[in-house]
Amino acid sequence: MLQEKLTKYAELAVKVGINLQENQGLVINAPISAAPFVREVAKIAYRLGAKFVHTDWNDEELTKIKFELASEETLKDVQDWIVQGREKMAEDGAAFLTVVASNPDLLKAVDPERVSIANKAQAQALQKYRTYIQTAKVSWAVVSVPSIEWAAKLYPGFSAEEQVARLWENIFAVTRINEEDPVGAWETHIKSLQDKLATLNTVKFDKLHYKGPGTDLTIELPKEQVWLGGGMNNDSGTYFVPNLPTEEVFTLPVKTGVNGVVSSTKPLNLNGNLVEDFTLTFKDGEIVEFTAKEGNEVLKKLLETDEGARYLGEVALVPHSSPVSKQDVIFYNTLFDENASCHLALGSAYPICIEGGASLTKEQLEAKGVNTSMVHVDFMIGSGELTIHGEKADGSMVLVLENGEWAI
Repeated sequence: MLQEKLTKYAELAVKVGINLQENQGLVINAPISAAPFVREVAKIAYRLGAKFVHTDWNDEELTKIKFELASEETLKDVQDWIVQGREKMAEDGAAFLTVVASNPDLLKAVDPERVSIANKAQAQALQKYRTYIQTAKVSWAVVSVPSIEWAAKLYPGFSAEEQVARLWENIFAVTRINEEDPVGAWETHIKSLQDKLATLNTVKFDKLHYKGPGTDLTIELPKEQVWLGGGMNNDSGTYFVPNLPTEEVFTLPVKTGVNGVVSSTKPLNLNGNLVEDFTLTFKDGEIVEFTAKEGNEVLKKLLETDEGARYLGEVALVPHSSPVSKQDVIFYNTLFDENASCHLALGSAYPICIEGGASLTKEQLEAKGVNTSMVHVDFMIGSGELTIHGEKADGSMVLVLENGEWAI
């Protein structure tokens, strides 16, 4: 039974996620523990006529060893062949699939400064590659598979085998693998998201007003806003779905148009460290104050990455009753938690969330009020107690979400 579902999951990743086309290359980034799933992906990709399947394997324990023992110069060094390889494969139109099997507590004992140094160096080196992703020039998708440590975090008190089995069932449930026809179920789901997008892209609110426990926030939206969700077309016109699962619709804020206070409702897994129960205070878009019950120093290092890290780049709406939320599990994994909850993102915006944004330079985007940064970090603020009103150009208010559920 597990093998059958694993094959369906791989098929979903290839056919719906990246929507691989004949004679197209596929680049997979995955942990070595995900090898059985990656092999299924490769089989399906080659049967569909993939030009090649290239896998960049990683191991979290090796990453931890590097953070603990490598020199600072080594942490700052990103090999040219890695950067050039990513850029070349993107230029050639390859599709990119990232498989995540994280340990939420991996770097708990590692100096956040060393992690920050390495992450900043990588972000700087891969800026050009990231533009291919953030402007949807290429197809890309992110999926997750269980790790022993992640499963143990979610289900303490069970045997290791039962922990992993339970997490697999969570994943299969939220990605609709349990449906008789998962690909068909996703087509229906995408249609429902597109209907919501049609409404939001017609109304084009000037502002969104958030009210909830610990949250009183106003976010200005650009007049040229574009709401996206579900999937999008790459430069070749191929429709792909970047996140599996996905329950959100999203756009970008005016960089300097965010004011008030917002509180997190779920822990943030930030590169192997957890940031919990944090509050951000905004003035004219910038975070002027922050506190966190746990992970305060990790959050501080994130906000110091560059100037844009202290501003928002994404506004995303998710109903509290989403299939992910109904699992009633804090996943400690952003891919899942962000699809159980309304969320915001610190750092860079997706340029495609503004009319004509994909063709604009960094300077042109900033001139239009679009935030740019080396980071993009989603954090969850939604709950069954969150209410959002949309403010129209004439000042009238429209109820968008009430107690976490769609009202528009």
